[in-house]
Amino acid sequence: MKRGDIAILGTGLAGLGHAGGRTEQEIIAQAASQAVAGSQLRMSDIDGVVTSSLTSPWWVMRMAEYLGIRPRFSDSTMFGGSSFIADLRIAAMAIEAGECENVLVCYGSTPRSIPSSSQQNQMRAALDPQPYEHPYKPFNPVSSYALAAARHMHEFGTTRRQLAEVAVAARQWAQRNPDAFARGPLSIDDVLGAKMISDPLTVRDCCLVTDGAGAFVVSSSERAKSLHATPIYVLGCGHAHWHRQISCMEDLTVTPALESGRLAYAQAGLSPKDIDVLECYDAFTINPILFLEDLGFCKKGEGGAFVEGGRIAPGGSFPMNTNGGGLSCTHPGMYSIFLVIEAVAQLRREAGDRQVRDADVVMVHGNGGVLSSQATAILANAL
Repeated sequence: MKRGDIAILGTGLAGLGHAGGRTEQEIIAQAASQAVAGSQLRMSDIDGVVTSSLTSPWWVMRMAEYLGIRPRFSDSTMFGGSSFIADLRIAAMAIEAGECENVLVCYGSTPRSIPSSSQQNQMRAALDPQPYEHPYKPFNPVSSYALAAARHMHEFGTTRRQLAEVAVAARQWAQRNPDAFARGPLSIDDVLGAKMISDPLTVRDCCLVTDGAGAFVVSSSERAKSLHATPIYVLGCGHAHWHRQISCMEDLTVTPALESGRLAYAQAGLSPKDIDVLECYDAFTINPILFLEDLGFCKKGEGGAFVEGGRIAPGGSFPMNTNGGGLSCTHPGMYSIFLVIEAVAQLRREAGDRQVRDADVVMVHGNGGVLSSQATAILANAL
């Protein structure tokens, strides 16, 4: 993959919050139809499909069948919540190799309207055994992230109020987003006083559980110029994973974002100072603090201080998670596809009341597993 080789065309959203009885495949198909139509294409023009699911290893075949596509290229590599940013690299390599021309990346799930059964959860545990952790029955994933938060607090003096700043800023952005699920008032005291889930994280430090589907179409930059008035270019992309279980993480305060970010910056020929907006995976309030450090926006240990004083909130000097994030907008199991869609909206000046002025370069960063898989991409509205 080379700088600016591929571009994002149309995007689509469906079933956000509560899907109202629609199935996963139905809301994905609705989002995909929006994305394809917005790309000035027909579904018959889509010759590449990239998707994955928490529940089915056959998902790419199921979705291609449902959409009536007979793809020349398919991929369902599963990297958890980071998948759909890592998929940008996969799509780029497929297009560059001549395997396909127009790739549909899509995802959706309905955990709010159709909660997972205990049998499903047991099956997941059996299919993905974690031998150093499962015997102790942790309340994962939250207990693993609480462990990382506690270590960061111990090592660097990060405070509970600083963690709460992340949740409050996300809510303030969500209040400007009509698609966001949680838009009510939220204060730092509300976060601190909420029900404890896994010390030091309360329920307001944890992401939502919602329904939702998203989709976007990727093509070569040359082809994209003839299809869309404002193609969004992928300047750089990086992906890294160092562990699966958090017990195998060398340092609970250093994530593979250190490597994925370095790769993305190098390919784009940019640095942290060139980024206008950051859209990063905020499954828990500790996540953005770790990623701000590892992606080079501040030094290790300074992430808590970085988010203080409304810096990442509307009107702050560093706009972050402008749709409300996984903490207040939506989180249907795997979230990173919504980071890409929000970045595209910002770059096209289509974000309405939450639009960031002069947003020309946006970084998207996805997290999968328990700080396991990290994927970073830098998007721009010009080459």
